[in-house]
Amino acid sequence: MALLPKRVKYRKTQRGKIKGNATSGTDLAFGEFGLQLLERGWLSNVQLEAARVAITRHMKRKGKLWLRMFPDKSVTKKPAETRMGKGKGAPEMWVIVVLPGKILLEVGGIPEVTAREAMRLAAAKIGMRTKFITRHGF
Repeated sequence: MALLPKRVKYRKTQRGKIKGNATSGTDLAFGEFGLQLLERGWLSNVQLEAARVAITRHMKRKGKLWLRMFPDKSVTKKPAETRMGKGKGAPEMWVIVVLPGKILLEVGGIPEVTAREAMRLAAAKIGMRTKFITRHGF
């Protein structure tokens, strides 16, 4: 299941600056446990899907998982050994622009021990510094 938008207004996007901290999406909204990102950068659709699969496999179809972010920015790439110029390359992948403090995933309906281990497995797939958070703040 590839995570990519059905339609976009513009096929090719500019890279943009990634600065500041997250102002919204920093609190748990759905589940009891979450995975909060502590770094800024791009998170690809492949990384997000790998994290989702790791969590669902560990939870063994118990509980519920919420993906709080979606890859909606296209990243273009020119073919290898191509000369400079001749326009912008074709869209290669889709990414999420990630800011520190943003919650990426939430789970609920499972014990904290299971959730903590599932989030640890997911964090290994993401490749950014993350923090396990609970609704109670312990």
